[in-house]
Amino acid sequence: MELAEHIKTATVERVVLTRPFQAPARGALCLTGHHLLFSGRDGDGDGDRGRQLLLLLRSVDAVEKRTVASSGTITLKCKDLCVLQLDIPGMEECLNIASSVEALSALDRVTQMYPFFYRPSNSSLDGPWGLSTPEKDLVQLAGLQDKWRVSHINSDYSVCPTYPAAVIVPRTVDDQTLVKAAQFRQGGRFPVLCYYHQKNGTVIMRSSQPLPGANRKRCRDDELLLQAVIDGSEVAYIIDTRSGQQAQQARMTGGGFESKTFYNSWKRLHRHLERGKVLQESLIKLVEACSDQSHSVDRWLSKLENSKWLTHIHSALSTAGLVAECVERDGHSVLIHGFEGTDSTLLVTTLAQLILDPDARTLRGFLALLEREWVQAGHPFQLRCAHSAYSHTRLKQESPVFLLMLDCVWQLCRQFPLAMEVGEPLLLRLAQEAYASNYGTFLCNSEQERCAVDIKTRTHCLFQFLLRPDKRDEYINPLYQPTHLAIWPSVQPQSLHLWWGFFLRWTDHAQNMAEAREVMWRIVAERFEDES
Repeated sequence: MELAEHIKTATVERVVLTRPFQAPARGALCLTGHHLLFSGRDGDGDGDRGRQLLLLLRSVDAVEKRTVASSGTITLKCKDLCVLQLDIPGMEECLNIASSVEALSALDRVTQMYPFFYRPSNSSLDGPWGLSTPEKDLVQLAGLQDKWRVSHINSDYSVCPTYPAAVIVPRTVDDQTLVKAAQFRQGGRFPVLCYYHQKNGTVIMRSSQPLPGANRKRCRDDELLLQAVIDGSEVAYIIDTRSGQQAQQARMTGGGFESKTFYNSWKRLHRHLERGKVLQESLIKLVEACSDQSHSVDRWLSKLENSKWLTHIHSALSTAGLVAECVERDGHSVLIHGFEGTDSTLLVTTLAQLILDPDARTLRGFLALLEREWVQAGHPFQLRCAHSAYSHTRLKQESPVFLLMLDCVWQLCRQFPLAMEVGEPLLLRLAQEAYASNYGTFLCNSEQERCAVDIKTRTHCLFQFLLRPDKRDEYINPLYQPTHLAIWPSVQPQSLHLWWGFFLRWTDHAQNMAEAREVMWRIVAERFEDES
């Protein structure tokens, strides 16, 4: 179906828009295939001229409508937690607009989405797309080339549909061994390198669960691959992001865990991280708490605790700290996996690298890290970020694990205000872009799917845009002072805080924080002027 066929009423006059931080405005409403446009008009002396709204329909999470006599009200609840109200004269127009927004905000075909139509005047599709490749990573890391290599065994995505075309693996392991090891891993996600610690040569690997099943099958090729990783070391660690009970239960459906008998150099530790529906319900409860208008502190704290969102942050940061401790302090390599290896695994590998790697804490390094560990590594953005906290549709594939990761990064920024070049505005922008974007970076569920619709030649890259010189200052921390030391986050209850800037973004508190950031920038700028 063409986009225009979803639009039953294209324009409506005398609409009243109510949104956070602004007085109600009267004007004209226009609906296109991808946007809702509102233009303020002069009228009744209320000074509406100049009030504008351009809303990407993909950002709408839920549409609620109410009709009374010859008029109606539409409430648009957005994925960034903003709530808009449209008072529309005419019951039929109200129902038509609501129906059209519901349809256009939930398009299924990727090529119908706005990134394929977005053409900014100051950018070209011929420019570079993306920040990192395995080849670049291998060249940049000293000492990596002797023991590791880039394999193109997955160039046609037949070995692992969710892996990129190229991955870094031990040099002593041939491609035939990789193919057989992939057959022993969920979804073909065999162990690959994601971080090399230059201080001591240890590494962080990631994969999916092995498939020994109830019969305790073994795979000598998988054993050989993991033995090549540690290269004669006495011990290494497997961090399983499932509980021991979950890992045991997985054997009944063909999955399982690495046997101590066959992987005798690897010690397995279980660090249970919730995922899927549990995380989604946690987000919903947290947003409900933040929307509570009762103004009762006890009720607010009770709802915050019951959401368990901060508990998930605690689990993620403590697991990442454990991985970093194994690598940095104990000098042992680590393999991380859960079930599929596309959610909690990526959460832990990302946070562990931020703890260990100073380069990952820079603006460019952080974006390159997200590209490697989330976009290229096969996090299914289209499935996980189909809806946010307001939607009445509950798809079992949805999960805010990427948002949880950004929240954990915010905790790091808060605890180490000088060590992270990443600023809160960047985290807020990424949280918004993952759910609805002008750019193609977070579209689809894997590199294979992106190649099938030519994402890199038909859409613009978000990360390249964020690194432009005229945009960079908007997203960096003005207090940043580089350090080559690891940063060790505290996970004590008093050290973890609600991410006010996101969950209370549309309240007066968020406005105060924005004003505080402006003052901070001004002070820093004046200091630099005095020093020069």
